[in-house]
Amino acid sequence: MIALAASGWYVPATSVPVAELPELPELTEAERATCAALGIERVPVDDALTATDLAVRAAHRALAAACLDPASIDAVITVEPRAPDTLVSSDSTRLQAQLGADRAMAFSVGGLGCASVTPALLVARGLLHTDSGVEHVLVAHGSKPASPRRYRHPVTVNGDSGGALVLARRGPVQIVDILLETSGSYADLFRVVYRDRPFERWREECADLPAYSFRLAVETRNRLRSLTGTLLDRNGLGRGDIACYVSQNLSVGAFRAYEDALDVTIADACFDNLARYGHLGPNDVFLNLTTMIERGSLNDGDRVVLLNVSPAAGWSALLVRIGAEEHTARLL
Repeated sequence: MIALAASGWYVPATSVPVAELPELPELTEAERATCAALGIERVPVDDALTATDLAVRAAHRALAAACLDPASIDAVITVEPRAPDTLVSSDSTRLQAQLGADRAMAFSVGGLGCASVTPALLVARGLLHTDSGVEHVLVAHGSKPASPRRYRHPVTVNGDSGGALVLARRGPVQIVDILLETSGSYADLFRVVYRDRPFERWREECADLPAYSFRLAVETRNRLRSLTGTLLDRNGLGRGDIACYVSQNLSVGAFRAYEDALDVTIADACFDNLARYGHLGPNDVFLNLTTMIERGSLNDGDRVVLLNVSPAAGWSALLVRIGAEEHTARLL
């Protein structure tokens, strides 16, 4: 059984109100209205920290929570940043070195935006199930926007954060099942052209707004219905067996769309963290789960479905169980 042994988070103490984002004056009236309607009040910002810096700070906190030394980690999986600080060099081994996990093997996964945490979990699950010498896997990510603009029209506003998960065979949160689907139809829907321009001129662009707002929205609705149905069916569960649904943080509109598509209620922690932090990339969904656990909103035995959607495009659904291992759980 793969389990979440501990998690750690680093969110900069400084933040910027969305109403004061420097790019707002450059937006059209319609774009400003869309930004204001996202449900995001402010986002954490620390321009002095790189993605690796954020990930390292979170990783130290996760290891401390798990009562582990960096030398105890067998594998370090970096969820790659959307825009690395340098090309050709290795973000994964840089993280390994700064963390002091010298004994671990280190590599990165990504390509699915905010859904990239799911392939990282799939790889961690594979290592823990096939290699008896692997006991602890660290998954870490530093979330920074890919361009100077934090508002990504018409999707969300990005904040800075670091997140880290310590995965093992046993732990207080059981990761019971993982489903992931992808489609290349939207591979270039969002992009940043950068080769011929300085960083100050980098802009994330949506190549086809109607495709995002309508075609991808309809496909997301259908994919989430199918994924959650399959997730419950193959684990012998009904809708009443799920304590709550947790999503990544894009906008209030996205939450309402997921609720409507699945006839469920998205957890309050998602709305609270959306307003406070904005979108934190692959860190969102487990930060929201951690928030619920820390608030005492979940009890031992509760099952939770975690949803991730990426306009890249990818869709994932995870089933987790709070508390001690249940022997009847589906082993993966």
